[in-house]
Amino acid sequence: MTHRQKSKTTLRSRWLGGLALGALLLPGIAQAETLRGALAKAYENNPTLTAARAGQRANDENVPIQKSYGLPDVGARANYEENLIIPGNAFNSPVRSFSSNAQLSVPIYQGGAVRNAVRAAKYRVEAGQADLRATEASIFSQVVAAYMDVIRDQAIVRLNRNNVSVLRTNLQATSDRFEIGDLTRTDVAQSEARLALAESELRRAEANLIASREAYIQLVGEAPVDLEPPPALPNLPATADQAVAVALENNPDIEAANLAVEASRSDIGVAKSARSPKVSATLGGGYNNFLGSLDSGVPGVDVRQETSSAAAGISVTLPIFSGGRSSAQVRQAQSRSSQAIENYVATERNVIAQTRGAYAAWRANEQVISATQQAVGANALSLEGVRAENSVGTRTILDILNAEQEYLNTQVQLVSAQRNSYVAAFSVLAAMGRAEARDLGIEGGPLYDPAVNYERVKNEIWDWADDPTPRQQATDTRDIPAADASLPADTPSARR
Repeated sequence: MTHRQKSKTTLRSRWLGGLALGALLLPGIAQAETLRGALAKAYENNPTLTAARAGQRANDENVPIQKSYGLPDVGARANYEENLIIPGNAFNSPVRSFSSNAQLSVPIYQGGAVRNAVRAAKYRVEAGQADLRATEASIFSQVVAAYMDVIRDQAIVRLNRNNVSVLRTNLQATSDRFEIGDLTRTDVAQSEARLALAESELRRAEANLIASREAYIQLVGEAPVDLEPPPALPNLPATADQAVAVALENNPDIEAANLAVEASRSDIGVAKSARSPKVSATLGGGYNNFLGSLDSGVPGVDVRQETSSAAAGISVTLPIFSGGRSSAQVRQAQSRSSQAIENYVATERNVIAQTRGAYAAWRANEQVISATQQAVGANALSLEGVRAENSVGTRTILDILNAEQEYLNTQVQLVSAQRNSYVAAFSVLAAMGRAEARDLGIEGGPLYDPAVNYERVKNEIWDWADDPTPRQQATDTRDIPAADASLPADTPSARR
């Protein structure tokens, strides 16, 4: 293992060890997956996130690009010519020649174009960094939803399998009692119909589980294995107004929209600079050598074969009339600035609505959980009572089937509400700008810091400072087996 690989492994270990959500996870087997582990894998390997980082690095380069227009420009040229055919009346034309020239151009005044363009580029770099934070929070929210979807759908499949098993037992008991004349054919038909319906619901639940697992693989890059219950989420707001207040201060989408407004204002300055004079200084020189092939045409008279030249000057360009192009460009920049301002308002509205909606969904699902837990307990008691009453002849088989169905429905509602509550709570944190890697207890070098690349390139003026050849960062999922509907208890390792 190379030093670089060891360093990367150490950093990743520190990163995985530092990731926390403010609560202890329930203990599990060594192969079990935790939510923090899933988030860590997505943070390192999700292609949407790694692509966003690459896009931000490209965005960083706009600053040195704009700065370059205010720096000196040096160029050189060399040329060698061999005259293959010389006109008959060109008695002193050279047979061959070599020439070279060089020029230095120094911009002195650009009407504020460079200054405003650099300022706009810097604002857009900061906006891009905020967008990267938003992408990170979005990926984490999707991972949390996928993680909870798998847990929910596993529970639903388990409940439906248990229901099918119970209904098969009921059908066998009903058939036995029909054989001895204790029940009618109608009772048997009702049991058969309910079992068939339960089996179809099981198939649907298994399909949903497979889809949830595939979504998890897409986001995390690995198959979900024995997912542990998630930890409690910290720092949830007490009220919706409190959540909105934090979101208005910390939400990365709002920050990016605000920086886009500032960049658009600098763009107006760039457009206005087109109407200003431009001043630059130039220094140039040239050298020609006819390589002994230049003839004076007069016998005995030599001609100088080499010439050189040098010149320095100042160039002033004063725009006088451009057919209205300059004012049109200024008006265009002003309109785009107005658009950026309105986009900021729209973003702010959207964040407020998302925050309030997520908070309402979280609180509502907490109440649903409380009510459904009571319903599950009540339906469990009701099912026992109906079975007991059926044994003494006061309840029918249909009453038992209905009680079993109600018990199953409330159990499914409970696990769904638990999933919805957790996802909504995480969405509240995301809207508040508190669901990013920096908020999850991650510290030190392993965190990707977009400012590092910006600081590296912002003042780079060397024309050969290329980066290494791009390599794939995200992991492939082509070799991961297709997801199935097996439950953790069905795996060989679990059976052992």
